[in-house]
Amino acid sequence: MVIQIGEKSEGSFDNPMGLLNDCHRRIERFLSAMVELARFAQGGSLNEEQREALSESLRYFRESAPKHTQDEEESLFPRLSHLRNPKVQAVLARIGKLRDDHAVADKTHREIEDLAGRWLKDGRLPEESARRLAGLLEGLSDHYYKHILLEETEVFPIAARALEKSDLDAIGREMAERRG
Repeated sequence: MVIQIGEKSEGSFDNPMGLLNDCHRRIERFLSAMVELARFAQGGSLNEEQREALSESLRYFRESAPKHTQDEEESLFPRLSHLRNPKVQAVLARIGKLRDDHAVADKTHREIEDLAGRWLKDGRLPEESARRLAGLLEGLSDHYYKHILLEETEVFPIAARALEKSDLDAIGREMAERRG
């Protein structure tokens, strides 16, 4: 169940919209690994590979995923809000929902981190906690599916067409700075 990140990337800091899509693929892979693990192990003992997969997934959502949220909320969304293009204006109405989605995901991740952290520490989870963790992960998976669909079918394509190259370059630089 080791997560492979090495797939061919569609993005780079020179192509920030592609890089945002790449982040979505990582979110989907790490979350899928946790959903499968919660279903399979049901709070029981984890072997070393499962422990590693769970730890890596938790670390990704704790350390890397927040940078993706910042990429959108601090770099992309503000630049879109300054455009007066009618198509962009229609998409901007959806950005409030995306920000709300980020807040919901953050809250859910904190509870997942707590439950999964206890699982890793104690070696097992009580049945009720295991069910709660599985439910949170499945709900979050559905949440991300809808969120990512909106971003990739509406927001990112409009941004790629409407933003000036200088804006896209600035977004790419800011993304690179967040990652050191």
